[in-house]
Amino acid sequence: MKGTVNIHLRIDKTLKNGKTPIQLVYSVSNQRKYYNTGEKIYKEYWNSSAQKSFYIPIREAKKLLPNISPDLLMTESEIDEINDNLAEIVRGIDNHEKDYIRKDAPFSSQMIIELLKADKNPSVKKEEPNNYVFDFIDQYISDNSATRVKGSLSVYKSLKEHLKAYETAKRTRITFNLIDYKFFQSFQNFLIERTKTNKAGEISSLLNNTTIAKALSTLKTFLGYAKHHGILISDSYKSFKIKRETLEVIALTEQEFETLYSLDLSDNKRLAQVRDVFCFSCATGLRYSDLSQLNREHIKASEIDLTVTKTKEKISIPLSHYSETILNKYKDLHKPLPVISSQNMNIYIKELCKEAGINDEIEIVRFRGSKREAIVYPKHELITIHTGRKTFVTLSLEKGMSTEEVMSISGHSDYRSFKRYVKVTEQRKKVVMLKAWRAPEPKLKVV
Repeated sequence: MKGTVNIHLRIDKTLKNGKTPIQLVYSVSNQRKYYNTGEKIYKEYWNSSAQKSFYIPIREAKKLLPNISPDLLMTESEIDEINDNLAEIVRGIDNHEKDYIRKDAPFSSQMIIELLKADKNPSVKKEEPNNYVFDFIDQYISDNSATRVKGSLSVYKSLKEHLKAYETAKRTRITFNLIDYKFFQSFQNFLIERTKTNKAGEISSLLNNTTIAKALSTLKTFLGYAKHHGILISDSYKSFKIKRETLEVIALTEQEFETLYSLDLSDNKRLAQVRDVFCFSCATGLRYSDLSQLNREHIKASEIDLTVTKTKEKISIPLSHYSETILNKYKDLHKPLPVISSQNMNIYIKELCKEAGINDEIEIVRFRGSKREAIVYPKHELITIHTGRKTFVTLSLEKGMSTEEVMSISGHSDYRSFKRYVKVTEQRKKVVMLKAWRAPEPKLKVV
């Protein structure tokens, strides 16, 4: 005699965050017992016929759950974990049934469920819950989703995935009292060696040192947040030094900008509009998020005044010949610029720059641990809408503007972050040198 298991969603118990508890119903001889699996999920991720969750790609999930912040949408590893936990519960039921069957002893649904609850070992769970660190990451994302820019919390979801993978690989629970200097060393080594298998069964490297440094830095930020909320954490992790590599700065040269700006696109309205938005970013330093929010009221007689989406700081950007000319093209539109989605923008910018002949070969070097990996790309493949902001900084400095002047316009408040975008070119050195050491003006003779 074996019982039957049914797993379903408690739609009637949907939580305030939109998730629904997953409940297991176990029956023996028509006697039902209910068991709370402890798992919760958005109903859109649930396959009732298969009685398991399934992963929805982020783009599709955004359409299905438009009212849920993208940072809170479920990742593939979260879905896998839910299915693994449900499978573990079912195996537990099966093992307890087999014990009774082996002894030729009768059992009821009540008896099996009681054994299942005992398996949890509640005293250990209270002191060291398996998902406590991960639950706290979810709390961090939830607490900050209203004040942070959409998408900026994705690094914490990535961190959670890395920590879960580490926990699985090391077969150990990650609790706050475990995270110290030694843990950071071990976690860094794990990330360096981490690989991923694609659908074809091919194994590939997942992370380079830049991505690893971001994950470790995010973990440090998260630990600081946890400490502020009363979590006891060893301070030894603070002495762990995160090595950050200098990244290439991809920006247009002045010649490339002029070529793009004056490119005849009269037969291609789509690329012409993308070119104008991109060149406007090059001439103002505006991020995509601010290009998107730009309205007529932000544009004064000779400048743009707006509050930056990312930093919430007010900036004022003088309009140049380039930016004014672009705005005049679209003076009859409701919005100042024909901004499209960032995804399409980045696709079309690559096509645009290829059309403009921006094809210089650029070597991109990344390290995974000590292993050097170099790939050469034609420049147009590396250009995105954010390249416009980098181009503004680089060309402004080349034209002789001071660091303080450029930072004031671009909205950078911290030189350390600003410095990443500064490309000190030979042209800039030449301009600044000639300006500083130009010949003195000839003195006029008084007759």
